Amino acid sequence: MNRGVRKFLAFLIIVVIALGWYITIVGIGPVGPIQDRIKLGLDISGGVYVVMEAQTDLRGAELRQLMDQTHTVIERRVNAFGLAEPVVTVEGDRRIRVELPGVENPEEAIEIIGTMAKLEFRLADDTLMLDGSMVRDAGITRDPDRGGFAVSMEFSREGGLAFAEATRIAYNRQVVSAHPGIPANAILIILDNEIVSHPTVTDGPIQGGRAQITGGRGGFSQEEAIQLANFIRGGALPVDLEEVTSSTRTATIGFDALERSIRAGVIGFILLFMLMLVVYRIMGVAANIALALYVILLLWIFVGIGAVLTLPGIAGIILSIAMATDANVIIFSRIREEISAGKTVRTAIQSGFKRAMATIIDSQLTTILAALVLYFAGTSTVRGFALTLMIGIVISIFTAVVVTQLYLIVFGESKLFSAKKFFGVKEDNEPAFKIKKEINFVKNRKIYYIISLIVIVVGLLIGGVRGYNYGIDFTGGTMMQIDMGRHVAEADIQRVAERHDISVEVVYAGAQNEQVIIRTMASLDSAERTRLVNDMTSEFGLTADSVLAMDHFGPAVSRELRTNTILAILIASLGILVYIIIRFEWKFGVATLVGIGHDVLFVIALYAIFGFTINNPFIAGILTVVGYSINDTIVIFDRVRENLGIMRKNKTEEIVDKSANQVLGRSIMTSVSTIVVMLPLMLMTTPAISEFILPLMIGAIVGTLSSLGICSPVYYELTRLTGGSRYKGKKSKKIGKDTDKEIDE
Repeated sequence: MNRGVRKFLAFLIIVVIALGWYITIVGIGPVGPIQDRIKLGLDISGGVYVVMEAQTDLRGAELRQLMDQTHTVIERRVNAFGLAEPVVTVEGDRRIRVELPGVENPEEAIEIIGTMAKLEFRLADDTLMLDGSMVRDAGITRDPDRGGFAVSMEFSREGGLAFAEATRIAYNRQVVSAHPGIPANAILIILDNEIVSHPTVTDGPIQGGRAQITGGRGGFSQEEAIQLANFIRGGALPVDLEEVTSSTRTATIGFDALERSIRAGVIGFILLFMLMLVVYRIMGVAANIALALYVILLLWIFVGIGAVLTLPGIAGIILSIAMATDANVIIFSRIREEISAGKTVRTAIQSGFKRAMATIIDSQLTTILAALVLYFAGTSTVRGFALTLMIGIVISIFTAVVVTQLYLIVFGESKLFSAKKFFGVKEDNEPAFKIKKEINFVKNRKIYYIISLIVIVVGLLIGGVRGYNYGIDFTGGTMMQIDMGRHVAEADIQRVAERHDISVEVVYAGAQNEQVIIRTMASLDSAERTRLVNDMTSEFGLTADSVLAMDHFGPAVSRELRTNTILAILIASLGILVYIIIRFEWKFGVATLVGIGHDVLFVIALYAIFGFTINNPFIAGILTVVGYSINDTIVIFDRVRENLGIMRKNKTEEIVDKSANQVLGRSIMTSVSTIVVMLPLMLMTTPAISEFILPLMIGAIVGTLSSLGICSPVYYELTRLTGGSRYKGKKSKKIGKDTDKEIDE
């Protein structure tokens, strides 16, 4: 590619970025702004989700068939109520997840879904004749004889025969009614063991698979007819379902969190741009252009695949922007090293990219492995976070390798920007930003071991004695966030809860502490939650809109969550270990595994010491910490592997220390850029976002320190015990290549 073509492509990308941002924010022609096209999750747009578990001992094919039938019935029942874009999915083996946008009352949602609802048609003596699964359809029609409305029904072939037999028996009054006030010729329509209607058969048996239910004098009102038709049309669930978890969010609280997250993201984005410019100068300009394109691609791919934007997803987007700089930082560090070694700027750009590629691929692939485990092991909310992270990593590799490289080559060819000073290197080939003192990581390894051991042991002891601050999603329980409209004393709220024999924890929120978050370890069912809310409403003069959020987690789902967390960490660690053994050697893999264990235990210890909440976002945080820490470790080990082939006469201790010090600036820069982006999210957003960010910020620091002070020394220990590395004494093929060839003009 000649110089003119490169300049044209560089100009074209700027135009595409400008146009892309304009379309993203304002829209153009038939393409509206992205805010009108992106799907918002229930935690932003408001609504209810309920997860229910089938109460059955069936397994295998029989269970799958049962769950398919249950899914069909619930989907038909939910659609019958005309809700906007309801989502019904099967989760795992025996659970059904129902998302109802726009519904703000969880009890209403559960009633619509029919947690344990079974529709049955019985005779007056309670003899079961058919169930709702035999009903094909139900609707309303005008009742010309009585006025008002009637309900029409259409049965399946089997249902038509059963209904004809039921009406024959009822018409002939062959049974004795078991219900006072209900005649023997009645057909009982029962939903969830409650009689919702009991029409009588007065004109003979009803055959042909069709029937009509008429009201009393004046018929049904339209509202009554619609409600009865919806109940009948919903059909019968083939199995009892038990609510295991549910969550409610009002649109008000969701959009407030969205606006605050966007503001925090913009601030973090600007800070990151400034940081790249200050530290990397003209290379920072190239990185910022690539980042501007990266954000556009990420958002529109997100829309294109129909992904749903959740609050944790926003955290994932912003975190991925920070991690996207990592590939650039690796490249820039290499280029500076090449210039400092005496190469021209143009040659340094070419060789720097070549030498950085293996490191970028290895480090990013290990992070993708952790994100994949996070996606398959997490809940739907955590999956949105993981999906965003994976998409972001793929795009970041493209923008760093293609876009950043293009602009660096263009800058390197220009007379104005090709001077070393624009690339952060002085005329004497000394880097402008350099940590002059080399740290002896291997020599001081016992200090790092002792500090880490003390923190981990103290934290685990505190956690064992005092206990960890588990969220209700880990222990089971119920949480309500209520807008009281004023500050209400905690004792007054406790008094209301005590009337229901419930022990609660009260936390204040809102600018003037006018909101309260009520937590209880008791896993309250729908009826118990309704009674507590009604009592609170009556006691403090609230309205139905005062309940901003409500979460419920059953004990079964909480136990499963803890088990899945441990399993996810083990699977992620095993996958990363196998990858590193294949790409490097087993000593690197074992040292990396020690680092993973250290980071997980260190973060858990800090959570115990400071009493941070361990909940569902903590899982995403821990697994991201694993991926982030491995990313940093891989960068160091890639340099160790390279130096083993170059510094053949040096001791392994010297090679490890030299390698760690060579990438120390990159490690610090990557951690700083991540923290710079996440800090506004931590300080400016809601607890839902902060709970995701906290373990990530802790992990960014711990992961950087452990890769330098734990993983590198452990690798040294292993090589000393086993007689050295297989790379020692071998000339690196990658380094042996001629990288001094000038870029074609």
